[in-house]
Amino acid sequence: MATIAGPAVELLRQQKKALRLAMKRTLRNFPLESRLEEDKAIQKHVLSADWFAQSRSLCAYLSCAALREVDTNQIVASILQHDASEMAKELYVPRIVDREANMVMLNVSTTEDLVTNSMGIVEPDFTDSGGHPRKSVLEASHPVDVLLVPGLVFDRSGRRCGRGGGYYDVFLSKYLELVKDKNWKRPLLVALAYSVQVVADPVPIAETDVPVDALVLASGVLPVSDYAIKLMSTEQT
Repeated sequence: MATIAGPAVELLRQQKKALRLAMKRTLRNFPLESRLEEDKAIQKHVLSADWFAQSRSLCAYLSCAALREVDTNQIVASILQHDASEMAKELYVPRIVDREANMVMLNVSTTEDLVTNSMGIVEPDFTDSGGHPRKSVLEASHPVDVLLVPGLVFDRSGRRCGRGGGYYDVFLSKYLELVKDKNWKRPLLVALAYSVQVVADPVPIAETDVPVDALVLASGVLPVSDYAIKLMSTEQT
């Protein structure tokens, strides 16, 4: 078996590498004006969606402009700056732990909880202003409703290719296993993507790669799993 698995794994690695390089070139050539227009439309779709409005606890990535990720600033601000008439939402955002694909999702309640690291990436401190450890979503007493994830390449079946670090696949596997063990309702896995990031051919994936339930594009919300079709409103592209 080893003689078969070895070449297969290497082939998959090379396929993903080529796909990432091609998409990075595509994103570099994607006009800034178009990107900003799509950022605005994508965030509007999320903020106006019933599945977002009804969520009470979410994980969301903090977008990095240098990586040309779909902007999440308005979404994050909306969660953190709710007024007294709105039901408060609990927010968890990512913090890289090490270079071994370990990442945690930590609870924040204000933009002041976020700092910019030496690489220009916004993330939460491990401790709050009082020096107390921030709560990890893996330690929470209840599940999150929605998980907004980034990615580099997607197809219309929900397959996702990240940037190669494996952080989200490792975290999602851990979290989904926790949900199963606790017998919790599974969260909706939603990816935000520019139009150029969705490819026609199937994205090559390994058994450990976690697909998403839905894509949010500038053109609308695209549920791709049966789970998403049942849970989400009929916001189709």
